[in-house]
Amino acid sequence: MDIAHDTLRQMYERMVLLREFDERCGRLMQENRTKGAVHLYCGEEAVAVGVCTHLSNDDYITSTHRGHGHLLAKGGDPKFMYAELFGRSSGYCKGKGGSMHIADLDLGMLGANGIVGAGPPIALGAAFACHYRQDGNVAVCFFGDGASNEGTFHEAANMAGLFRVPLVLVCENNLYGEWTKQADHQPIDDIADRAASYDMPGVTVDGMDAFAVYEAAGEAIARARRGEGPTLLECKTYRYYDHVGVDFGKIVRDPDEVAAWKARDPLEQFPRRLMEMGAITQTEVDRITSETRARIEAAVDFAEASPVADPAFLLDDVYTPAAAEGAHV
Repeated sequence: MDIAHDTLRQMYERMVLLREFDERCGRLMQENRTKGAVHLYCGEEAVAVGVCTHLSNDDYITSTHRGHGHLLAKGGDPKFMYAELFGRSSGYCKGKGGSMHIADLDLGMLGANGIVGAGPPIALGAAFACHYRQDGNVAVCFFGDGASNEGTFHEAANMAGLFRVPLVLVCENNLYGEWTKQADHQPIDDIADRAASYDMPGVTVDGMDAFAVYEAAGEAIARARRGEGPTLLECKTYRYYDHVGVDFGKIVRDPDEVAAWKARDPLEQFPRRLMEMGAITQTEVDRITSETRARIEAAVDFAEASPVADPAFLLDDVYTPAAAEGAHV
């Protein structure tokens, strides 16, 4: 696989940003400094970065309750993300969306979503719009193993297969739906097997390997751009922390299981391979980590210094002007 070294370094920088952002989020939640719960993406960075590296701002993504990594991988700014978590007016949604509802339409990020399985129909609509306009753009839907049991996923996949829209369904299979093991809520091992029902390719890759995700996502996205229809891409990955926060006290996992997955940490194996290829040096790795941590701290300071969201503007951006006046829309 031939990937430019500049692209590889950018992927690593983005993966470090995702990890450092959510590690800090976990501490902020424990310190009761942010508003509401956060669902951490730590361990899954190779998926979002491997996929979104192929996308432009004109392409669309839909996200999940565990969506910080998706927006950052699409080019989001940690300053405005932290501001949203702090409930500040400078946040992406002016402090009204919080962790589970961050969106940025300028980046093609149609929103994180606190409802399990809510993303596929939204992504389907975006993909259908691309298909209708014939603009060469695609929609990517990130969702988890639990969401693949929802009717919304199956309905969206059925329509995507029927109309051959440019949709890539990316299942981040981290083996747990909230606190339930995959084996206890699904009779299959590979969620990609479900693609056959909707006449689309189903591909399963190692979600801890950024190279594998990048290659498989590149093929699926290119296929969608050519007008050849949707793909279901399953990335086997692992979340390092609890369903909510660092330790919500609800899940007890086998320590050997956790250790086995962490031994394949994408933030360790990816730079190691880059150094073997001569794409990066240890000095550069250390610099990226140091600069990213400084950027994170500056973003937190920005968020805390920003004005608190004013309740007087609670309904702004919720209704159209005509609807607010009682007109039929």
